[in-house]
This record gives sequence, C-alpha cells and structure tokens, in this order.
Amino acid sequence: MKVQHVIAGLPFLGILVGMFFANSVEPYVLGLPFAMFWVVMWVVVSAGLMAVVYHLDARDRTRERGDRS
Repeated sequence: MKVQHVIAGLPFLGILVGMFFANSVEPYVLGLPFAMFWVVMWVVVSAGLMAVVYHLDARDRTRERGDRS
C-alpha cells in the first residue's frame, strides 16, 4: 500500500472513529463545543493532508513520465 493511501485514510479515521473519543460538549474550544471543534479541526487537517497526497502523487507522475520516455 502506498503512503498516499494511508495519508488519505487519516481524515476518515479522525472524523468517524475519533468522534467516539471526542464526543463531549465540554470543554469549549474557540467558542465551539469540543465535538464540533473536533470535526472542524479535521476538515482543516484534511485539506493539508490532501495537499501532501497531491504533492506525493505529482512526484510519482513525474517519475513515471520520465521512465516511459
């Protein structure tokens, strides 16, 4: 399994599986209940992780294109 696949699966695990552990209203973080903060945090983290996946995939495409020529 490629590293990109593992990184792409982290947001799924963070939001769905992590919600069982973060399922509480208190404490408030940045004015949000903790559960809502958890989901918003993972949305932002997901964008960063997808940027990393895109960067890693772009390197693979460049490598494959160079091998074919």
